[in-house]
Amino acid sequence: MSTHATLSQAKPKQVKVEPQNGNGKPKNGKEETQMQTKGDLKNFLASESFIPASGKSLNSQQQNVVPGNNGLIPSTSPSNGSAVTEAKVAPKTNEIEQEEESSVGFIPVLKNRNFLALWSGQVFSQLADKVYLVLMIALIDTQFQVGSQTISTWVSAIMMAFTIPAMLFGSFAGVFVDRWSKRTVLVWTNLFRGFLVLSIPTLLWFSQDWISLASLPAGFCILLVVTFLVSTLTQFFAPAEQAAIPMIVERRHLLSANSLYTTTMMALVVIGFAVGEPLLALADSLWLNLGGEGNIGKEFLVGGSYAIAGLLLILLKTHEKVNPQDHEAPHVLADLREAWRYLSHEKRVRSALLQLIILFSVFAALSVLAVRLAELIPGLKPSQFGFLMSAGGVGIGIGSAFLGNFGQRLSHTWLSLCGSLGVAAALIGLALLPHHLWLVLLLVMILGTFGSLVAVPMQTTIQRETPSEMRGKVFGLQNNAINIAMSLPLALAGVAETFFGLNAVFLTLAAAAIAGGLFTWYSCNTSSHTNTQFNQDC
Repeated sequence: MSTHATLSQAKPKQVKVEPQNGNGKPKNGKEETQMQTKGDLKNFLASESFIPASGKSLNSQQQNVVPGNNGLIPSTSPSNGSAVTEAKVAPKTNEIEQEEESSVGFIPVLKNRNFLALWSGQVFSQLADKVYLVLMIALIDTQFQVGSQTISTWVSAIMMAFTIPAMLFGSFAGVFVDRWSKRTVLVWTNLFRGFLVLSIPTLLWFSQDWISLASLPAGFCILLVVTFLVSTLTQFFAPAEQAAIPMIVERRHLLSANSLYTTTMMALVVIGFAVGEPLLALADSLWLNLGGEGNIGKEFLVGGSYAIAGLLLILLKTHEKVNPQDHEAPHVLADLREAWRYLSHEKRVRSALLQLIILFSVFAALSVLAVRLAELIPGLKPSQFGFLMSAGGVGIGIGSAFLGNFGQRLSHTWLSLCGSLGVAAALIGLALLPHHLWLVLLLVMILGTFGSLVAVPMQTTIQRETPSEMRGKVFGLQNNAINIAMSLPLALAGVAETFFGLNAVFLTLAAAAIAGGLFTWYSCNTSSHTNTQFNQDC
């Protein structure tokens, strides 16, 4: 057992020695040894009662005593101590290097039980989100579409019911998320969404004899209300999920966590839209094989996915501290003004948010323009545009996997700049070569790959730079802004293509991507920041 001592230099001839614990504090205020002269100190150091951390008694002829942090630290003379010092430093250096290597990639994140709980909940929740719209289309097709009616009008109404809450409540939801436990929000939003979807068969059965409302069947009005409520709950779930990631993941692993999050999200987009219909048909078949009545297996698939997500998230532990103000009624407008003031002062976060808005706007426009691309490509039908979009999902997965394994060594600003230039190059390629299937697939995949170099680092930047008490509001504003920004390209991209041509629209989107990357790079390099991690990210 080693004993440390602290040398007080208040008086030249009086030295105070205090036995200390590992925190640098006296073990007992009464246990103090005081030497009145330098000779007493030398005798004490030469005696066997004082044993330094090295395990050997000090010899005044071999080592000098230097006042240090936690007691007396022996300074080794060059003649006999250099080898010992090198022997001690080398293993520590190797340990640090091994620790840095082990902290790179997805493995440290996957070893985090709390992140595994959040990630598992994300898988089931987002799978339900993506298949939900396919479920609505299936219900409209089997119960409400009559004769030669087109399904597009019915689907447009459902899409409006799903989009309106994102515009109305996205920002307000973030205010409440900051006041509430993130775990509670994540669990109950999924359980309530599951309950709503599972109640659809019962509600439709009860509404069979109800009168129509504004020439719309009562059952379809119920679908609109359920969709509105599901989307409203999603506005609370999304900021809570984003705010929970930096609470359970170490700062150095945030990039890997966001890479895995983005990869999973894009994989579920492809799975949800590409195989959603076969999944629902399989669920109905299994339900009938189990002896169930009616084709309600698809509702059990979607609602059950939400419920499973909620149950998995019960295992999540965010270790949040409850503040007294969290029990007060939130001042929504005041909190939103506070969030806007924060964004107005934090140039780095604001520019990252702007770049995410530009990126999601590009992808929203691409989803509309992909229909026109599919029409121009020989041998491809406009209805097969999802085949082109799936290539973008594959590219995002590739880029996210790269960032998860190697992105920690790279600057976030340079990653986003390179990503923006790569997105612009792919858009220019699509403008010049829109008639060749394999080239278009390659360019869309490249666009997705470089898009991930923008999305993942910028999302990580917002999580790192935003204080925990502001994350809900900031992510609420982010979701609200992105939803509004995505709605504009969805509405205008087709019209712009009709009036100005496909090439002009792609070139305009390329210019916007370049502008966003340059703005973020300029904001980072002109911001004065004392945070070391901030400077490294730049």
